Amino acid sequence: MLPREQTEAFEKQCLCKYACLSSQTQGRAEEEELCPLRTEFQRDRDRILHCNSFRRLKHKTQVFLSPAGDHYRTRLTHTLEVSQIARTIARSLRLNEDLTEAIALGHDLGHTPFGHAGERALAALNPDGFHHYEQSLRVVECLEKDGMGLNLTAEVKDGILKHTNAVADTKEGYAVRFADVIAYINHDIDDSVRAGIMSEEDIPKSITRVLGKSKSERITTLVTSLVEGGAQALHMDEEVGTAYTALHKFMFDCVYTNPKCKSEETKAMDMISKLYDYYVHHIEKLPAMYMNLAYQCGIDRAICDYISGMTDGFAIETFKNMFIPLGWTKY
Repeated sequence: MLPREQTEAFEKQCLCKYACLSSQTQGRAEEEELCPLRTEFQRDRDRILHCNSFRRLKHKTQVFLSPAGDHYRTRLTHTLEVSQIARTIARSLRLNEDLTEAIALGHDLGHTPFGHAGERALAALNPDGFHHYEQSLRVVECLEKDGMGLNLTAEVKDGILKHTNAVADTKEGYAVRFADVIAYINHDIDDSVRAGIMSEEDIPKSITRVLGKSKSERITTLVTSLVEGGAQALHMDEEVGTAYTALHKFMFDCVYTNPKCKSEETKAMDMISKLYDYYVHHIEKLPAMYMNLAYQCGIDRAICDYISGMTDGFAIETFKNMFIPLGWTKY
């Protein structure tokens, strides 16, 4: 048997009945010859890991815009933490870990520079709106590889699209949705403590009594609750779920709407607005690929594609080149 066939046989024998088997994938939009070594979901994971959009995540904001310290999360480190938590859930429930990992690694590929502030800016500017999960799907379908896309399997694309506010077609996709919220709420606490916005002691005792007093304890409690619920249900028990909801509200009040954290967001949104308006009136300044997209899909769609793919630093540098006058130098 080929190595891929051995893995497929292992999946059939060892994964639970709710798992999505790689040998039973709905396939790709464009059929490809099977790999002798890797399953279809392993190939998807590798394609995402090696694509340009994945590498750019290291220079995109998670919560704190362009933080000075080295230990604050970026969109890339968030993605890796989601992947780790999602894999733990999948392995514990005997779901397909490779499918889970592929979805987790690809779930935020379409995120904008400057985090959710950038997303809100593009949503307001584009007549059709903008959602990062829809953009993540667009990245893997038609923007990566110079417009060719990654030709991922249907299950991975479904999990990417539905990781925020919909129920995925697979249990693996649903596991990533939970892993995402578990990861971001806990690493946002960690970063907020590091930034001096809050302390662990500020979290109400009614929450810590259920979830735990540290990041590790909270993640363990949340993941354990999910796993104990089983693969069919895949939900937290009532006590843990209520505590998580209370924790999210606490973070919203204390951090996510805190003026200290969000002091630069208005500037970031204004910057994106000016970039957007500039390209509307200077379509010829878009790179060739995005000019072609403008003629195919409309100028608003192409501008969203281009700006959402920018890193924080590239967006700032582009803005400077367009709107900030340079000092005179002798030629």
